[in-house]
Amino acid sequence: MSDELTLVEAVRVALARAMSEDDSVVVLGEDVGVNGGVFRATDGLLDRFGSNRVIDTPISESMFVGLGVGLAAHGCRPVIEYQFMGFLYPGVDQLANHASRMRNRTRGRLTCPMVVRAPCGGGVHAPEHHSESFEAMLAHVPGLRVVIPSSPSKAYGLLLAAIRHPDPVVFLEPKRLYRSSREVVVDDGVDLPLDRCFTLRSGNDLTFVTWGATVVETAAAADALAAEGTSAEVLDLATIKPLDLPTILESVARTGRCVIVHEAPREAGVGAEVAAGLADEGLTSLLAPVTRVTGYDTVMPLFRTEHRYLPTEERIVAAARSVLEFA
Repeated sequence: MSDELTLVEAVRVALARAMSEDDSVVVLGEDVGVNGGVFRATDGLLDRFGSNRVIDTPISESMFVGLGVGLAAHGCRPVIEYQFMGFLYPGVDQLANHASRMRNRTRGRLTCPMVVRAPCGGGVHAPEHHSESFEAMLAHVPGLRVVIPSSPSKAYGLLLAAIRHPDPVVFLEPKRLYRSSREVVVDDGVDLPLDRCFTLRSGNDLTFVTWGATVVETAAAADALAAEGTSAEVLDLATIKPLDLPTILESVARTGRCVIVHEAPREAGVGAEVAAGLADEGLTSLLAPVTRVTGYDTVMPLFRTEHRYLPTEERIVAAARSVLEFA
């Protein structure tokens, strides 16, 4: 069956598919049952699968991530929903000290097939702690995978892959993409590969590396550059930990130039890791310095100035022009 879905609808369809195929998949978190989730990502799942598999929890983030670790260690596949990424901090203890270490701590006797979902990023006029993008902090934890879809079809396929994976995955959903567009999604149960980035657009003059919501502005920048005669390749990281550096290196070997775009703060961001990888293994391919277009090293501002924080098409095009000036 195929339908035109928004990203949040694609998440719901993927959850329903996983739960219908595997009785060990359970959903838990704040308001995921009766209310269907703060963004309605789990709407209808309680009626379909019952309260033993769709579980409303108390407002205790550390508790329900710890509960997920225990469930995973005993044969379940929990999918935990956070209302916002900014609420994830209390659960980092459980993620970093228990979920991510389960395989290593038990020398492979136990794994932790758990997914933690969280809406991330700004652009929806939300208050403090509701617009966070700290994927780099999570990517630094050994044993965690960090995945960020950029479209409905990516959300469907990558979420299925995350649920089926034997180790913990943090699945971050850009909330300004939740209902911004629709895409045909085939509900066939076919997942997409983790640990690989996707080439959204081929090009010869410049490589854009981006992920999450900034894929939209980056694609628009590539269109603007195409009108000027510049052919830009657009790579969507999708899985930011582990990083698919070989695909990035292969692209930059052809184009010679790279602009990295992300919404998270600049300092110690994932973009810095991409740039370091290019310096380590792709330096002789570069015809210009690697450039980053990012958020800023501040708390996401309130809605009146939020647009000044987020990377824009204009900032991305300006960065591209700057690297194209190098002969």
